[in-house]
Amino acid sequence: MGKEKTPVGKLDTIIGEETVLKGDCRVNGGMRLDGQAEGKIDVADTFLTGPRSFLKGEAHCRNAVIAGRIEGNIFATETVELHTGAQVFGNITCRGLVIQPGCFFEGGCSMVRDGTG
Repeated sequence: MGKEKTPVGKLDTIIGEETVLKGDCRVNGGMRLDGQAEGKIDVADTFLTGPRSFLKGEAHCRNAVIAGRIEGNIFATETVELHTGAQVFGNITCRGLVIQPGCFFEGGCSMVRDGTG
């Protein structure tokens, strides 16, 4: 089986390692979180998290590539990838799920067929 990459698209917003974001956030493109956030993250395209990132809240996006820690639910209309070292404490709703070795996932997963997440 060949290795497929999730299309990242354009990153419009980057939350740096030293940044703490509290409250809801909406991004019309893609977003990378390397710092900490608390609240609902709504990203129109791809939501990426770095290995030292932390989100306490929900993530809504097209695709998610998770390498950090999330305490909350992930709703993706397409694919969610959990990279090595990722920690997810919450439910995942998506069309496709990829879990690399070395992840921790505590929650449930609902697979949707029509792309609604």
